[in-house]
Amino acid sequence: MTKKYNRTLVTSALPYANGPVHIGHMAGVYIPADIYTRYMRLKGEEVIHIGGSDEHGVPITIRAKKEGVTPQDIVDKYHTIIKKSFEDFGITFDIYSRTSSETHKQTASDFFLKLYNNGQFEEKTSEQYYDEEAQMFLADRYIMGECPHCGNPNAYGDQCESCGTSLSPTDLKNPRSTISGSTPVMRETKHWYLPLDKHEGWLRQWILEDHKEWKSNVYGQCKSWLEMGLQPRAVSRDLDWGVPVPLADAKGKVLYVWFDAPIGYISNTKELLPDSWEKWWKAEDTKLVHFIGKDNIVFHCIVFPAMLKAEGSFILPENVPANEFLNLEGDKISTSRNWAVWLHEYLEDFPGQQDSLRYVLTANAPETKDNDFTWKDFQARHNNELVAILGNFVNRALVLTQKYFDNKVPQYNDLTMPEDIMLADIKVISNRINKHLEVYHFRDALKAAMSLARIGNKYLADTEPWKVAKTDMKRVETILYIALQITANLGIALEPFLPFAAKKIREFLNMDNMSWNQLGSMYLLPAGHQLNASELLFAKIEDETIEKQIQKLLDTKKANEAEAEIKVAPQKENVAFDDFAKMDLRVGTVLECTKVPKADKLLQFLIDDGMGKRTIVSGIAAWYKAEELVGKQVCFIANLAPRKIKGIESQGMILSVENADGSLSLIQPSKEVNPGSQIG
Repeated sequence: MTKKYNRTLVTSALPYANGPVHIGHMAGVYIPADIYTRYMRLKGEEVIHIGGSDEHGVPITIRAKKEGVTPQDIVDKYHTIIKKSFEDFGITFDIYSRTSSETHKQTASDFFLKLYNNGQFEEKTSEQYYDEEAQMFLADRYIMGECPHCGNPNAYGDQCESCGTSLSPTDLKNPRSTISGSTPVMRETKHWYLPLDKHEGWLRQWILEDHKEWKSNVYGQCKSWLEMGLQPRAVSRDLDWGVPVPLADAKGKVLYVWFDAPIGYISNTKELLPDSWEKWWKAEDTKLVHFIGKDNIVFHCIVFPAMLKAEGSFILPENVPANEFLNLEGDKISTSRNWAVWLHEYLEDFPGQQDSLRYVLTANAPETKDNDFTWKDFQARHNNELVAILGNFVNRALVLTQKYFDNKVPQYNDLTMPEDIMLADIKVISNRINKHLEVYHFRDALKAAMSLARIGNKYLADTEPWKVAKTDMKRVETILYIALQITANLGIALEPFLPFAAKKIREFLNMDNMSWNQLGSMYLLPAGHQLNASELLFAKIEDETIEKQIQKLLDTKKANEAEAEIKVAPQKENVAFDDFAKMDLRVGTVLECTKVPKADKLLQFLIDDGMGKRTIVSGIAAWYKAEELVGKQVCFIANLAPRKIKGIESQGMILSVENADGSLSLIQPSKEVNPGSQIG
């Protein structure tokens, strides 16, 4: 039996305030959340949409250091840019605040203390790298050294960006502090841990049994984590930027950003509704929905629920409709490489065309798998769908009404014409839109909404009122009455998706009142209703405009390649031939290839090496899909000592080359050879 809810709390993942917002963020999180929130409001539901900037953590301190400013300067700058971008694109937050606010600091501190006083944490002392010169413990990203796998001299303490292997700082050879350049030493430090393993039992029931309706990508990732077993996770770290751990013996320690950030949903709600926030977070008749990208699934489905459960008085999310990633022109969006379409820059080049981007990002949303944004597809969808279908229909309906009926809605004459079937289809389509929105299938919902415009276009093309007007004006009245009612339905149906265009349609029609339960009605505009002057909804985007955007990306790629050439690693010391000869390089055939759970860059290979089968883990998932490598031949080091990576014993190393843009390409034989063939 479906649970009855009296209100809905919608949250959007807090964007990290060390850069602007790009189209990947919009497609993955913010447009879906806005569509759902607008839909709920149109239904007359009690709903609030909570957002804000995530402003703590190591990457912000690193950026501040590079730019020679304070972390507060960084978050102030990007919080402003991000907030304006959301406003410009019509993302309707009831509040968009930040985790550097005093309300958040107090809320996060109180939350920590509640768990601490209830004995929900474990205290652990461990050894971590310490920079004696800078007098500070080093976060993983503040440590660099030689990768033990590929020899990259500039691997970070959490991952080698050359071979993609996940690391811990102690894996690095010749580690050095990026703060002072000195060699760090190991020193004991105490932290508090949330024992996720103790929550595993109820999480298994709650997710795997009680929420089988969750999207397959969400359910699957949670299932994978639970099957691998949960481990305690530190909620504090040694840093001077963040919410201080509110304990007397915690000087120099702050709440870990993964613990601090989701509490921002609560603190922002308190800031919005200081006297009534608790009913949104603690009442059982409140539905909590988190909109996130796939990189945040575990935090919102396992970690944050464990925090809420440990606190004891909060509700848990009813759904977490996470999306996959959006790529750009066949390449992964990258902030560091400037490979992105930034929202604030888009509006400089396409002023007033927010809905065009909203439309394409929704129509091509990465709801179940990673998708790709290309400028040519953007142009094609805009011109062929928004201009030629939606815009064309609305314009024809209004222009013909102006021509024949002085911009007033004509009357419907019951002439026993074949409109009944079409009118029934419109009601079916309206129900379909509603059904898709209820289960977070926004791409299908938009497709259904656009089918109203397709029906309208076909109807006018089939009935040809401009010809009928020569002989039968009664018939023209009926045709245009129906066309205007379809247009009015579009003014409602498109509101969640294309709010700027929908508002224009309603202004053209002089429609004041609007409710979702009116959708599908053919009596929205009474006969004699006065319409307003109209204009084209959308203008065609020319090839020249798109070529400029493509060239901008090509220039970015060239700049990245030029920078990469400058950063070519120096040649290592010469080795004796006898030392090289010790390496056993061979060719193998890929029998199986799968992604490694909880490691976006890792693939697990099962290889026929001519002598049997062996497993090798390689960090190339960002550049190859697992399924496309099955049956291919690869080169690998056969006699490398086995090493465990993410709990998997890797029996060798697959050889790849790093391209100028930082991507990796496998080294493969030019023609097929027998598995096990030696390279020499």
